[in-house]
This record gives sequence, structure tokens and C-alpha cells, in this order.
Amino acid sequence: MERRDRAGLAAELAELAGDYRASGIAGLREESSGQRYFLRLTDAAGRQSFRYGRPPAPPADAQRERLPDGDVLELSRTSAQRAQVLAAFRRSMAAVLVLALLLGLAGGAAATRNALRPLRDFVGAVKSILAGRSEVRLPRGGAADELDELGELFNRLLDRIQRLVGGMKEALDAVGHDLRTPMARLRASAEAALSGPLEPSALRDALADCAEEAQKVSETLRLLMDISEAETGTLAIRPQPVDLGLLVDEAVELYQGAAEEKGVLLAAVPGSPARASCDPGRMRQVAANLVDNAVKYTPAGGRVTVSARRDGEAAVLRVEDSGIGIPEAELPRIWERLFRGAQARRERGLGLGLSLVKAVVEAHGGRVDVESSPGRGCAFSVRLPYCRD
Repeated sequence: MERRDRAGLAAELAELAGDYRASGIAGLREESSGQRYFLRLTDAAGRQSFRYGRPPAPPADAQRERLPDGDVLELSRTSAQRAQVLAAFRRSMAAVLVLALLLGLAGGAAATRNALRPLRDFVGAVKSILAGRSEVRLPRGGAADELDELGELFNRLLDRIQRLVGGMKEALDAVGHDLRTPMARLRASAEAALSGPLEPSALRDALADCAEEAQKVSETLRLLMDISEAETGTLAIRPQPVDLGLLVDEAVELYQGAAEEKGVLLAAVPGSPARASCDPGRMRQVAANLVDNAVKYTPAGGRVTVSARRDGEAAVLRVEDSGIGIPEAELPRIWERLFRGAQARRERGLGLGLSLVKAVVEAHGGRVDVESSPGRGCAFSVRLPYCRD
């Protein structure tokens, strides 16, 4: 506004100077008639020769121009109107800024509250969990930012902890259930030896019984811990490319003696190359448990075949037998810990082998299926992700 006013005043002064050069003081008087400014003409000595209007009270804008004859033409105009406009503008801007500040503070408080809501939810969830409510989870947000990611990770951590706790509880329940019988036998053997005549042969038999029952207890504990770790995702797995055909040969060689002693034909069936990404030690456990069950529940004269092949994007380990089979009603329960079917109770076992197989295979990202017909045998298929490397 100041630049515009000064430019306008300079243009008007130039026009008045032109009128003065053309018509003298008469031209100034005629041109300035009715205008709202102060005009003065002075000579080189400072003597005033023409004056129009009243000198404006400060503040004022003024322009001066020295004419060719040495006279000075001065034009000035009050800046009060501009000052009023600017004052009104300043008041309006102040009001707008205050309003904007208040809105900014309110918006910032709301945004901060909204941004901190996940943290408040986090604190509330932790307090609830400490109070014993382990099922509490953080609500899912829609912002897809770092706090939402933190909440998602926190929920996954709680889920894993709950699985671990649940697995530990189930393991303890299973241990308490399954160890009751061998511990009772241990106690009975020891009490019988102590209450009877202290003959070396009787003591030796009692110690042998105690050692056998202690071995069962140790084996049960080891299997239960492996199953619990596999089901809760804490089982140590070191995957690497493994040829399942080699595991087949190892399992067949390991149980060949037991199969021959029972009169069962155990053989490895050639298949297509099947490489899987898995922990070789854990897969040996899986193959050994499946072959052991097949040999155990196949009567003399029967046959057990073990094979490995590739099926699309899966590597398949298959164990088939011509044994007693599994009744249809028992099929859904064979994976349960300590479950033993009516016919399976005729053979010695802990009822944990198939539970371990399922837990270990699923911990590798695979699955195990069973096909069975009572009296005609079973076929267990372990499917693992195929490894191309």
C-alpha cells in the first residue's frame, strides 16, 4: 500500500510539473482545484510562490521535484487513511491469528490424544494382564503406522505366551496322568523288594524293574517336552535341504532287525527324488516313529513299505502297512497325547508317537495325513515344502 501510494503521488507530481511548465502557476491552480493534497512551489531561495491546501499532519507522504528554473515543487498527502486501513487489517489479522492459534491448540490436543490412544490402550492392556486377564488384546487400528505395528506385534507376543502357558499346563497334566502308573510300579517294586527276603536274585529283579520303569518315565518326559515345544513354536529347528530318500533308507535299516524278528517284510520302495527343507534330526524322529508303529501293529507275514517322492511343490514321505488298521471312530483321536485305541493297547507304547509326529511336521510348515481300513492296514503321508536348492 505504501509503494502504491508513493507511486501514485510521484505520477501526480510529474503531471503537475508538466502543467506548471506549460501554464505556470495558473496551470497549477487549475489542476489542483478540488484535490485533497498539499501543493507548494518555492524558488531556489526557499521563498514560497504558490500554495494550495493545508500541510498534512504527520504522518504524511511527500514528493519533491526540482524544476529546470531552479524552483522546487512539493506535493504531500496525509497517510492517515492508509494507517486506518492498516490498523483495521492488523486488528483483523490479530483476531484471525488468535482464532487460528486456538484452533491449532485444540486440533493439536485432539491429534495428540488420538496419537497417544494406542499407548493408553497398551498401558491398559498391560495392567489388565497383570491383573490376571490374559485374554486381553490391543484393538486393531486403521492407521497402519508404527504404533499399529507395535500393537500387532504385542498381540502376537501375547498369543505366543498364551500358547506357551497352555502348552505347559497340558504338558504338566499329561505328565501327572501318564507318570502315575510307572511311578506306582517303581514304588511297588521297591516295596516288594524291601518287604521280602533280601535275596540277591530278588533284589536284582527289583532293580531291573525299577530301571525299566525309570526309562519309561524318562522317555515319556522327553517326548512330552518335544511335543509341547513343537506345538508352541519353541522347538529348536535348523532346516536345511534334506533328501527324504536317505531318511527312508535309514529308517528301514534301523527297524529291519525288529521286522525280521516279528516276521514282517520291511522294504524301501523307490520313488522320485524328494528334497525337503527340514531339520534332519527331527525328520528322523518322524520317520522312526511311523515305521516303528507300522512294524509294531503289523502281524507276522505282513508287509511295511516306506517311500519318498515329489508331489508338485511338496516332498512326501509315505509309510504303508498291512496291519490291523485303525477304526474310523478312532481316527480323529490318534493325534491326541496318550491316546491309545482298543487294539493298540495290546502292544507296549506310550501313546505319544503320533502326537510327536504331527507336532514336528506342523512346526516345519507341513502336514501329516492318514488313510486306514480296519484289518487292511494304514498309510501315513508326511508332506513337507519341496526344496529346489
